[in-house]
Amino acid sequence: SGAGKSTVFDLIQRFYEPECGGIFWGERNLSELCLSSVRGLFGYVPQDPGLFSGSIRDNVIYGHPLATVEEINLALRHSHCDQFIAQLPDGLETILGEGGAGLSGGQKQRLAIARAMIKSPACLLLDEATSSLDAESEHYVQQALDKLMKGRTTIIIAHRLATIRKVDTIYVLNDGQIAEQGTHDELLATSDGTYNNLVKLQLQDS
Repeated sequence: SGAGKSTVFDLIQRFYEPECGGIFWGERNLSELCLSSVRGLFGYVPQDPGLFSGSIRDNVIYGHPLATVEEINLALRHSHCDQFIAQLPDGLETILGEGGAGLSGGQKQRLAIARAMIKSPACLLLDEATSSLDAESEHYVQQALDKLMKGRTTIIIAHRLATIRKVDTIYVLNDGQIAEQGTHDELLATSDGTYNNLVKLQLQDS
């Protein structure tokens, strides 16, 4: 906690500008691109989804207002939103309170995933997207995330280490620095490493 993980995401999306160095997309420094181009590259699913007062439809198409009915239905099906939306009296036109009031945590998270699916970004940013969910909600959200991550670069912030065991590279941040990097198995092989100790602690807790 407090190592700078969320700050990295803010820098990637240019909510802050780096004081030195640069963040590159291939050969291009992101500072050379206009903000709308930078933000268009990324789909962001935070721990607390940014839903607003309005219909479910408006919340889902926020990143792609010209989405077709087919695109909306596909995203809702793949994010497992269609199940609970079908049970609402007004369906897609159901009006939500500020922050998604009226929906459970798992339902709000799945709507955030549907929004990212419709946008179809080149790179996906997941910030503790399942950490506050119960087991059943996490199951559905993880299934939706697996579909969303397929075929695209994904950067994941996670405290719950089971969610990142299969990723290509794990970076362990400590006090704003990369303390360790490698695969899950490589980092476990470092007996006195930070990652190894975190895994042991989580196994103890469970």
